[in-house]
Amino acid sequence: MNSTPPSPITNHLIDRLPQQERASFLADCQVIDLVFGEVITEHGGRISHVHFPLDSFISQIANLSSDREQLEVAMVGSEGMLGTPLILGVDESPWLALVQGAGPALRMPAAVFGRHLAQSPTLQALLKRYLYVVMHQLSRVAACTHFHQVEARLARWLLMTQDRAHSDELHLTHEFLAMMLGVRRAGITLAAMALQSRRLIRYQRGDIVVLDRTGLIEASCGCYASDRSLYRRHITGGGAALDLLTRPGEASAGKS
Repeated sequence: MNSTPPSPITNHLIDRLPQQERASFLADCQVIDLVFGEVITEHGGRISHVHFPLDSFISQIANLSSDREQLEVAMVGSEGMLGTPLILGVDESPWLALVQGAGPALRMPAAVFGRHLAQSPTLQALLKRYLYVVMHQLSRVAACTHFHQVEARLARWLLMTQDRAHSDELHLTHEFLAMMLGVRRAGITLAAMALQSRRLIRYQRGDIVVLDRTGLIEASCGCYASDRSLYRRHITGGGAALDLLTRPGEASAGKS
């Protein structure tokens, strides 16, 4: 089983700010604990705070006409922030924000965030780049959902979750996975069995253990590697030092 790095105690977006600006920004943040299953914002709800996960992660879920018509369109962990519409001056959430990984996060009131944004060209430039990354990834999710097989999409999703959970052990039911990927439970069962038969994962009673991360990357669709490269290119400047998606032994393979 591939080992995972220690959990980060920071947020990579905030880390990109110059020291003085970072200190000022952090002074206006509150450290909170996100609880698994907690709804931070409803679809169409008002965004009262921005959240910067530290060792937690949040699913952003698109809702259509009913609770059965849901699809995860984005996932945010210590690489990003929740509340991107505020960058555009909009305080309405386009999705349901659901805590998927419990743990600490930084929280700042929307009005305070707006003042920091107005006063800091550096923060504006950084978050505009991040917003571009999010937009690019959202468009890729739409294409991935339509064109790629469930097995490859499941492999990608497990890798994304592993990155943000900082663990090889994940507690995920078929019902939950089906909702996240927008497919039937039978499709998840077949895809999970296929990955397990290749000894990439072990699945039992809602617990998934990643056994072979390298093999899982090979089984995933190309969207996973593309998202990693996109984040490095626009946020970390091509370097891997702050890239939570780069793990031991992958530094060379991860470069584009």
